[in-house]
Amino acid sequence: MKKCVNLPTLSQTGSKGFCNLRLVDLTEASPTIVENCIQGRNLNNVKWLCLKNYTIQKLPSNLFYCSQLQVFDLSGCSNLKKIPSCIRQLNALKELDLSKCFNLKKLPSSIGQLNALQELDLSKCFNLKDLPSSIGQLNALQKLDLEGCSNLKELPSSIGQLNALQKMNLSWCCNLKKLPSSMDN
Repeated sequence: MKKCVNLPTLSQTGSKGFCNLRLVDLTEASPTIVENCIQGRNLNNVKWLCLKNYTIQKLPSNLFYCSQLQVFDLSGCSNLKKIPSCIRQLNALKELDLSKCFNLKKLPSSIGQLNALQELDLSKCFNLKDLPSSIGQLNALQKLDLEGCSNLKELPSSIGQLNALQKMNLSWCCNLKKLPSSMDN
């Protein structure tokens, strides 16, 4: 549905309308299209959801009932200011892409409850000032991309608890002065 800006509405297919969908790509879709696609729909089986370049400040809460969602791409959602704490409901989530969410200032502490999360991309989140200490609870996290988070001043000491972490990108984190001592091990 990329760039379907003039599509007025989708037919009402009832709650069973999308029950077999596994992949939903709403890249650059208008807020009306996104709301129409997800409101009252059964998205329980969706494993991959792309809302790339979505122009809304707040995410619809029913997005967080996708119990089997594994990949959530919100990259380029430049107006997005916060991620709701109900993100913790995405128990199967393995990849979360928040890159280029320029107005994102912080992550909810509930992000630490995403036990299956393996990749977190926060690159070019220029207004991100800090990370919650709960990030250290992401036991499956293998990749953390913070490239270009130029307002990030420090990393929480709990980041040293990320035993599965294999790659962390801190390029262009120009206000980051030092790494926590917990990362020395």
